[in-house]
Amino acid sequence: MFKGGSLVAGEWLGSEQTFQNEPKSGAPDSFSIGTPDMINRACEAAEQAFWSYGYSSADNRAAFLEEAAAQIDARGAEITAIGIRETGLPAARLEGERGRTVAQLRMFADHIKSGAHVDHRHDAALPDRSPVPRPDLHLYQRPVGPVAIFGASNFPLAFSSAGGDTAAALAAGCPVVVKGHPAHPGIADLIAQAFEAAIKAMGVHPGVFNQINDGGHIVGETLVKHPLIRAVGFTGSLGAGRILFDMAVARPDPIPFFGELGSINPMFVLPVAAAARGDQIAAGWVGSLTMGAGQFCTNPGIAVMLAGPDQDRFAQNVAQALADVGPQIMLTEGIARAFERGCADISKANDVETLHKSDNPGSAAGPQLLTTTASSWLSQSALQEEVFGPLGLLVVAKDMDEMRAVAHALQGQLTCTLHLDGDDAEDAKSLVPILERKAGRLLANGFPTGVEVCDSMVHSGPYPASTNFGATSVGTMAIRRFLRPVCYQNMPSDLLP
Repeated sequence: MFKGGSLVAGEWLGSEQTFQNEPKSGAPDSFSIGTPDMINRACEAAEQAFWSYGYSSADNRAAFLEEAAAQIDARGAEITAIGIRETGLPAARLEGERGRTVAQLRMFADHIKSGAHVDHRHDAALPDRSPVPRPDLHLYQRPVGPVAIFGASNFPLAFSSAGGDTAAALAAGCPVVVKGHPAHPGIADLIAQAFEAAIKAMGVHPGVFNQINDGGHIVGETLVKHPLIRAVGFTGSLGAGRILFDMAVARPDPIPFFGELGSINPMFVLPVAAAARGDQIAAGWVGSLTMGAGQFCTNPGIAVMLAGPDQDRFAQNVAQALADVGPQIMLTEGIARAFERGCADISKANDVETLHKSDNPGSAAGPQLLTTTASSWLSQSALQEEVFGPLGLLVVAKDMDEMRAVAHALQGQLTCTLHLDGDDAEDAKSLVPILERKAGRLLANGFPTGVEVCDSMVHSGPYPASTNFGATSVGTMAIRRFLRPVCYQNMPSDLLP
């Protein structure tokens, strides 16, 4: 089933050292470790491929994306089978995620066929304008060159080797060098095989898609620092992302690093909504908080409410509902242990009360519910940090001024949510200007877990939610990360893009 090596310019390369995946069932599989030499060869192949692929027609690139989607679907049963073993995710989740993955590829194919990504602007020449004539000016968005992609752990398909970063870069005309994630090397191997088949079927340069197996920090560092790489797409932890971001901007030729790093995705439950339908909001929060063992970048980690009987009832309802949610297997043993440490650290903070605690057997995690006052939350930075997994923190404010203080104190977020009813309008209006400076997506009366893939989606936010708040990693606007504007002055029409 597996090639076991790294795909570089159409060749599967091995190395003397190997590593194994950590399947939830069955024997582990072995894969050869990626090396800096493989990174160098892959980057050179991607640069060579750019001279043909980067200047190919949108229709040809679209056809390649559609073929890649078809090849991934053709391997659907194999991908699901290894995905269950490597991640512990259920078949339905993996099949749904594969559907999203191929839909992204096809969405970008349609997008570039429409020409919308080019953003063509034309100011015709004004030779008779006084006192200075105007030249003929055309603006087009053009591909930047080879792009480095880091696979993510929590979405082994939709945010990994064939995920949104890869789809957007290939749609833009940028060959990719993917660093496969060590948590799911079997899935990554099958995805690389699908791209290899698409490359052969469509006759594109084999350097358009390269994938290097994990080989430790040196492989990631070599990739980010390689002089032929022109941009980086990354989804992962704040610590690792910040290290790679610093490398990217410290290069002799700094390059953009599009990283999605961390978010607690706060919900603000306003008083009229809490009184009218607090029970319903509590049930929705439990479902969103525990979905997929809380391993979503938009997991709503905190809820902010005013103190009072409605808040007391809300807390009781959430705790009771969480008691019915058993431990769920997390993606890796390391993620499970990090969740356990994060819960312990927050529970030891000043003025924090545990409302529900679960066991965390093996690599599984049980939901946790803690509560604290807004004043304590504001004074302890540790309470404001993301814990990746099903941990909910209820922050209780004494009045709306204190709730607004919490909003002001937030770091950058992917999402912020308002639960409101009609008579909450004035309070909501006072919060929206604050929250829109904090997040890339604002929700009303909903739950942020899950991200719609469409034209209007924004999946980013101010740091540390992402390293570039003007971009998005989901939706058609994601292609803009791998394009740059070029102005053509008095250029003959047959030389224009």
